[in-house]
Amino acid sequence: MTEAPRRTGTDAATSGAPRGLDRRRFVIAGAALGVTGLAAPALAQQTPDAGQVQYEDGADQRRNISSFRAQDWRPYFSGLANGAILCDITSRCVHYWSEDESIYRLYPSSIPVSSELTRRGRSEIIKKVEGPSWAPTPEMKQRNPEWPDFVPPGPDNPLGTHALWLSWQYYRIHGTHDTRKIGRKSSNGCIGLYNEHIKELFGFANIGTQVLLI
Repeated sequence: MTEAPRRTGTDAATSGAPRGLDRRRFVIAGAALGVTGLAAPALAQQTPDAGQVQYEDGADQRRNISSFRAQDWRPYFSGLANGAILCDITSRCVHYWSEDESIYRLYPSSIPVSSELTRRGRSEIIKKVEGPSWAPTPEMKQRNPEWPDFVPPGPDNPLGTHALWLSWQYYRIHGTHDTRKIGRKSSNGCIGLYNEHIKELFGFANIGTQVLLI
């Protein structure tokens, strides 16, 4: 097995309305994240779900890296046909195994902002898009009527540079231009990766790659 990707230099190694939230706030992250080895925040983007960190009042917003470790695929999959992706909500990381087991990767990820937006279970990759556009779901638009109806590909796009469509409607594994979101509860239901990590995973994953969210 290969080691998890390391980040050096300036780098660092979405449906259904939430019911338990008294109110949703957006905050601009501070200049320092307080975690050694993680990237400094990107410049604030004035776009929905990108450049701003969503959180529940009173929730623990620290990055969870205590369970960030290599895993074996066997407890989670019966085989590796088409490769396998494990999204671990608890440790906030994504594991990938190639079909022949020659490639293993471990990536830090963002996770949904609330339990109501979190989905677990088995899915698969049904579509791959480089330079994705973004549109809010009807539920997002209802909660945030000020959000635009459409955001084209580019530096303001909440899906980053690449996106993997899951078989569940509106659910994606995608990149983000806002590095502050990785390792935190900061999405509307999707799983977010650093852009360089989603680019690599995009190259590994195929249509039909099995996905499990736990």
